Amino acid sequence: MTYQRFTGDNAALLLIDHQVGTMGWVRSIPLEEMKRNALMLARTASILKMPVVLTSSQETNAQGPLMDELKAVLPEEFAARIKRAGIVNAMEDENFAAAVEATGRKRIVIAGVTNDVCTVYPALTLVGLGYEVQVVADAGGSPSKMGDDMALRRMDKGGVTLTSTNQAIAELAGDWSTPEGSRIVQEVVMSALQG
Repeated sequence: MTYQRFTGDNAALLLIDHQVGTMGWVRSIPLEEMKRNALMLARTASILKMPVVLTSSQETNAQGPLMDELKAVLPEEFAARIKRAGIVNAMEDENFAAAVEATGRKRIVIAGVTNDVCTVYPALTLVGLGYEVQVVADAGGSPSKMGDDMALRRMDKGGVTLTSTNQAIAELAGDWSTPEGSRIVQEVVMSALQG
């Protein structure tokens, strides 16, 4: 199989359940690192004008609301987020599945909290539906290191490509010398390093 780069023109970003309560349950990666990585992906997608679908589950319960910072980066997507009533696999929620299909993209980048519950099932479902899927492992996490490892291994075995935030951003940007690439370096990479 020939490698085909994921780009801002051919991929969509799904951010699943980056909710303040759910993120507090993660122990496999430091909270601030996971949060920073998710926001780096959101900013990159915004600069590249990629379609982005946000979703949350039971915002009024222990999971809590989506993190406010996403509203600042992706205000329209935040307002249009899919609020699931409790369905674990976001792809089994008809509104979320329709929003993913509406992106018109067959290459999907996913980050979710938690990897061992909220990310693994939609990622595997999308692969089964014929999508090319990359999961950004360090823009999500799980309540335990073992749980995270098991989810990543299951996704890898199921045909999902595992990646990291820096790797995904570099692939999507493709060329740091373009106007978009330069903005990503300054507004995403450098601000995260200084931040």
